[in-house]
Amino acid sequence: MAQTTPEQLAERLRARFGEHLVNVAVAHAQVTIEVTPARLVDVCTALRDDADFRFEQLSDLCGVDFLGFGEGEWPVSETATSHGFGRGVTGDKIVGRFGWDDRPRHPQFLGRFASVAHLISYTHNTRLRVRCFAPEDALPVLPTLTNVWPSANWYERESFDLYGIIFEGHPDLRRILTDYGFVGHPFRKDFPLIGNVEVRYDPEARRVVYEPVTSVTPRVTVARVVREDSRWNTSREEAADDWKDN
Repeated sequence: MAQTTPEQLAERLRARFGEHLVNVAVAHAQVTIEVTPARLVDVCTALRDDADFRFEQLSDLCGVDFLGFGEGEWPVSETATSHGFGRGVTGDKIVGRFGWDDRPRHPQFLGRFASVAHLISYTHNTRLRVRCFAPEDALPVLPTLTNVWPSANWYERESFDLYGIIFEGHPDLRRILTDYGFVGHPFRKDFPLIGNVEVRYDPEARRVVYEPVTSVTPRVTVARVVREDSRWNTSREEAADDWKDN
């Protein structure tokens, strides 16, 4: 069977679901639809069962944190250079440093937490991405898709563990990657890179203990910039002279 093109799939989705879709976008040869939480299960059930779609498999489901989406950690002026490392080691007191509380809001993504499901239709040889934003940032809750695709079970547990997204109706929503005593959700954008607690074995107590992080200093890393250096030129010239002499 000929493969359904992304544009054809997008038109079918608009015609079938209409106002139930918040947005339909085609980018990089793939269709992404955005659905409200109230309609998520109904739309996904239809995507699985309708003959025009037949998305039999959920190949992946992941959480996304859109906090600070599209914004850098520091504002970059027109006079900024593309080299140097000073901005990465000056600490938290730098003037103009990005702050989560007063961050700019990206106009396309008004919500913070979203669940994104990746679907495959073997019948029509095509793929689809389904995105759904949680209504609240403080306590993100979305309906589970385990009754539509059982493979969502562990994926939703992973999203709960790493992002703190609660999937209502999930049969066994527990952490799956971090330790049982882990504090917070490590993939959230505002989670500290050094973590909240560190683990060590206490020989006196003869057990593993959890303590606030004290052995690691918070630091913003900046990618290294390759720059020409006179020492490198000298070294290359000397190596070339040695080769000629030999």
